[in-house]
Amino acid sequence: MASKVSVVNRQDRVPVDRRKIGAAARRILKTLGYGGYDLAVVLVDDREITRLNRQYFCRNRPTNVISFPMMDETPAPLHSRILGDVVISADTARRGAEEVGKKADEEILFLLIHGILHLTGYDHEGSVAERRKMEAKEKEFFKALNRPLRR
Repeated sequence: MASKVSVVNRQDRVPVDRRKIGAAARRILKTLGYGGYDLAVVLVDDREITRLNRQYFCRNRPTNVISFPMMDETPAPLHSRILGDVVISADTARRGAEEVGKKADEEILFLLIHGILHLTGYDHEGSVAERRKMEAKEKEFFKALNRPLRR
């Protein structure tokens, strides 16, 4: 069963390719063993991500990505295959990309990977071993997804 990925662009400052984002998300989910799970990816501006960051994490500042899991440790009922939401600030992604000489779409791809990994149980805020495991997986996916497609 293929994953259903909804990509919503709620900002107009940074051009995004919704189809590319959706295809990358489906590939990540399938590779991680979450094929068939549904995901929403929402691209917002700094104002909106600041509001979400304040509301859910009591941090009154923009951040680059927030993941909202819909599943917990207990198995989901058969009819519920919603993994969660990944919200990305396109403004923050663009600034981050400019700081390191990358393109905004590359940074958005990296943040998508990061957000999905959080939804599937990876964590960089715990032990050093867990952080290294997540960072290695991020690099693996970024390398695989950021090369031109062969025809």
